[in-house]
Amino acid sequence: MYKKKIPLDLDCGVAVAMEVMGGKWKSCILYELEKGCKRPSELHRHFEDTSPRVINQQLKELERHGMIRKKIYPEMPPRVEYFITDEGLTLIPIIRMLEEWGNNFRPRMQEILKQEK
Repeated sequence: MYKKKIPLDLDCGVAVAMEVMGGKWKSCILYELEKGCKRPSELHRHFEDTSPRVINQQLKELERHGMIRKKIYPEMPPRVEYFITDEGLTLIPIIRMLEEWGNNFRPRMQEILKQEK
């Protein structure tokens, strides 16, 4: 198992929050799971800009922190679904605020990127 070189600073709330929801796809995954449980293949198709390996890694981290749960159905072949937990739902208002901020900042970001060309 991967072990981080720099230990998590549990005294810093921002560090704890970023540990749980930091990562390019974690917030997007939580946002999708708020709409209902999803199979891994559904998430892979939804986030086609990234590899299944990256999505699977982010799912494992979210599950490890208790933001989502994985249900494995005892059938052949096994079926797996992910769903958001009550604790994960507490992040949804924050994700919505980030989305609103991003939407408001989009014109400025487009300006910045245009200047860099």
